[in-house]
Amino acid sequence: MTTPAQPTSDDARYAAVQARDARFDGSFFTAVTSTGIYCRPVCRVRVPKRENCRFFGHAAQAEAAGFRPCLRCRPELAPHSLIWSTQDASHTLALQAARMLDEGTGEAAPGMAALATRLGVSDRHLRRIFEAHLGVSPLQYLQTRRLLTAKQLLTDTDLPVTQVALASGFASLRRFNAAFAAHYGLNPTQLRKEGSAPPKPPRQGGYSQVQLGYRPPYDVQAMLGFFRTRQLNAIEYVAPHADLAGAGGLFRTLHLQHGGQELKGWLGGSFDGTRALFTLQVSDSLRPALPLLIRRMRAALDLDADPQVIDAVLLPHFPGSAGLRVPGSLDGFELAVRAVLGQQVTVAAGRTFAQRLVDRFGEPIETPWQQLSRLFPSAQALAEAEPGRIGELGIVRQRQTAIQALARSVASGALDLNRSSDALATVEQLKALPGIGDWTAQYIAMRALRWPDAFPAGDVALHKALGVQGSKRAAQEAEALSQAWRPWRSYAVLRAWKAL
Repeated sequence: MTTPAQPTSDDARYAAVQARDARFDGSFFTAVTSTGIYCRPVCRVRVPKRENCRFFGHAAQAEAAGFRPCLRCRPELAPHSLIWSTQDASHTLALQAARMLDEGTGEAAPGMAALATRLGVSDRHLRRIFEAHLGVSPLQYLQTRRLLTAKQLLTDTDLPVTQVALASGFASLRRFNAAFAAHYGLNPTQLRKEGSAPPKPPRQGGYSQVQLGYRPPYDVQAMLGFFRTRQLNAIEYVAPHADLAGAGGLFRTLHLQHGGQELKGWLGGSFDGTRALFTLQVSDSLRPALPLLIRRMRAALDLDADPQVIDAVLLPHFPGSAGLRVPGSLDGFELAVRAVLGQQVTVAAGRTFAQRLVDRFGEPIETPWQQLSRLFPSAQALAEAEPGRIGELGIVRQRQTAIQALARSVASGALDLNRSSDALATVEQLKALPGIGDWTAQYIAMRALRWPDAFPAGDVALHKALGVQGSKRAAQEAEALSQAWRPWRSYAVLRAWKAL
């Protein structure tokens, strides 16, 4: 199978627009000078004349140039464009800053000085690097993210406008209305009345529903199969066909701290391969964190991956693996605990230990479905648990110690296990904890921190897939082989596992 190259010239981008090629959705946006509107490459409106088209790599660039988002193709649904490189440190820094701003879209975002301090650089240097690589200032980037988030909530949900403003990160309704009118030429209420906007799905059973786009190809069955193999009863449910999720999808319970509140509820949804969409449903109890959960679900299902870029590196080494994504996690702490329980045992054994932990320490919760009735134990609960109660579950002392060290670090705020964290620094933090080695830290980086170049060189299944099993230097040989797969070694690991 050949992998089409990314369009690198405006003429190539225009050809992708003419073909409405979904493989390049979110990789660029087309702004039309005659209408003042910018669109995704997949927009179904009549293709504009070539001389009227301008092309931008990010929505924020198009909006900074004075263009408004199309109400038909809805740029807020497009997958994000994340072009990673392990060779260009300044580019990685800019992307890390963008991720941190993304995490703050739904609440008070960190100021530039605080953001620069977290990244270990000066405020001035961060602004310069950000503008050089993303083409807009951090403030412009954040404003676009907030406005597009608000646009999606206004279109897809029945949240009151005031709640939309606050959930999207605006300090007041007045500021939200002013920004919305200045950028889009209409007020939020008018947007909901626009006839060109698609109708909102009805809300039933106390939940909100939004759509999340992705770029094909996407191996939906491989993603669902990965989660199904590791499914924990009472907190997760993977639906293969017409069941909870219609065409097949997944649902789960979740609790999180957001805006000073502890929120508990359920979320999930189903795939629509025909339209390259995942329809996300979020219980009313989690609605205050809806923008954050949209981003977390995008990360958990790897909806922002660019298969053309990744396949260009990996398909020659892993034929037939197009469409495989790296499964993530909605809760970094939960993923880390499950990684510890999976150390040096089979997937089934690790799942058994995790299930016992959920049954013993998981808090009950009511949901519309009998399959979902518990929450994964919180960091605070496991930090305060008597070690003997954990040991009674058959969990050996070394893993008890590791789990409680993790729990204390997360509960205290010393350790942050979400995708906006500095992956390399967090890996070192993890390895400094008792009972956590390189395999566990790299696995957490791959799935919870969403680091595309994580590589658990000591993984036995990986050794078998790469043909180095039994060698005294298996880890070193695997590491040497992996250099050809940078910066997509996390994806290479999934492809190697799948080959088994």
